[in-house]
Amino acid sequence: MKKSFLTIICLVATFAATQVLASGDAAAGKNKVAMCAGCHASDGNSMVPSFPKLAGLGEKYLYRQLQSIKSGERMIASMTGLLDANSDQDLQDMAAYYDSQQRTIAGAQEITMIGYSDPAEVLALGESLYRGGNLKTGVPSCAGCHSPAGTGNGPAGYPGLGGQHADYIASQLLKYQSGERASGANAKIMQGVAERLSNKEIKAVANYISGLN
Repeated sequence: MKKSFLTIICLVATFAATQVLASGDAAAGKNKVAMCAGCHASDGNSMVPSFPKLAGLGEKYLYRQLQSIKSGERMIASMTGLLDANSDQDLQDMAAYYDSQQRTIAGAQEITMIGYSDPAEVLALGESLYRGGNLKTGVPSCAGCHSPAGTGNGPAGYPGLGGQHADYIASQLLKYQSGERASGANAKIMQGVAERLSNKEIKAVANYISGLN
């Protein structure tokens, strides 16, 4: 029942999120993201696991995150004040530029966990969670919102996750779980998912997603 409820919320949010978003100018955005390159690389493919890859995440999602960070609704210490001088059009252009870039694949690793001595078992657990969720604990599939291939849902503002750094994905799920990340229209959905995931499941699904493409 819990899984069905979360799935319904996700579907409702998808339909509610189809409002028109003015498109940014990717070419103009290229010249506006120079300050971001130190952490996210010039093409949005960060090489540092603690900094997310921004390439191909989805223009609508990126724009909303930039808005949220600028306003202070989403607190990221390393980005405090960085967007203050940027106009709304600047944010749209930056989002359009990063979305136009091809995201590279971080790649799943051969990891082991207590109770899973074979790395193949850990990868299978991650795939099972991503594609089918966990019926017993009410966790819906990630694929329902983020697509089977991890490409996301652009019109709904759900980000593409495939190829993202596993460490970053895990850190965000933990922040949703603790309530630290609470900004945005879809935060409640993600909090509802994360609170039903064990630490082992978070590690496994994050690792699986990092190799998804």
